[in-house]
Amino acid sequence: MKRLIYIFLFFILFKIGHIQAQNPIRNYTVNYGYLNIKGQQLVVLRKFHQAGKTKYFAVNVNSLQTLLVDSMAVFVKATTWAQLGNVFSKTPYFKAIAKANAQSFSLQDAGLIHGFPKEQGITLTIDLCPSHKPLDRSIFSSLISAYAKIEQPVPVALSISGKFLLTHQNDINWLKQLEDSGEIKITWINHTFTHYYNPKEPLADNFLLKPGTNISYEVLALEKALLSNGFMPSVFFRFPGLVSDNVIVQMITNFGLIPIGSDAWLAKGQAANNGSVVLIHGNGNEPLGVQDFIKLLNRNKNKVLKQQWLMYDLGETVKDEFQ
Repeated sequence: MKRLIYIFLFFILFKIGHIQAQNPIRNYTVNYGYLNIKGQQLVVLRKFHQAGKTKYFAVNVNSLQTLLVDSMAVFVKATTWAQLGNVFSKTPYFKAIAKANAQSFSLQDAGLIHGFPKEQGITLTIDLCPSHKPLDRSIFSSLISAYAKIEQPVPVALSISGKFLLTHQNDINWLKQLEDSGEIKITWINHTFTHYYNPKEPLADNFLLKPGTNISYEVLALEKALLSNGFMPSVFFRFPGLVSDNVIVQMITNFGLIPIGSDAWLAKGQAANNGSVVLIHGNGNEPLGVQDFIKLLNRNKNKVLKQQWLMYDLGETVKDEFQ
């Protein structure tokens, strides 16, 4: 019986992989425009072809939710990024981009680093940088256990690199199962495709600041990889190492992405306060940060049970801040 089950599962996985291979995403490009669907104000960011259809990747400028739109069902008004900024400057989406641009002059931690929730709580971001180690699943099991009767699904934001996505298929499938079962809700943050890092180089020449880095490839290849695996990218971006400069922040926001920093990188001893954007690494390379987060959960156990210490959805937090 087990043998038959294994054969069946192998067949299903083979078919899924075959379907993806047969329907690759082609001509994935930056493409700016806008449209209105049933009262939703949408800004188009990308255009691509798949399975004989032309599709648009777009964002709702009021809710910050992303979606795919079939080109056959809509008419997209082509425009420039600057024109979009002028037309929709009063929306939460472009207000967030403007604030991220204003906070772009330090070498580390550019972008949005703190939320302003109405109740006690934090926004949890988990970085999945390239790693040979497996996903630290204890983070998710601890979250689900703590919030089982309080907040379902539990919102988490995963800053994922392309290399982690492509080399940890079992972990990615496990996360998808958690989301499909309604235990967690994932916001996928663009953390670049290759996530270059050399510990021997200074920060000013490291990560995305490495001379010769192809920023367009790093951004678009990660989005394409997520879509190819059936995941919806968000409009959020996290700089590898939280390292950037003003020029590169402007480049990222011109792709329509909102940089997200952190005011509570736990492994560096930064305390998590109300509204903090907490950063831990779930790629197996930062056990101290994971331990600190689980301790943080335990310290606030009573508040969690009283619904006085919540996990906030990143998109909702940013939207509420700039409404």
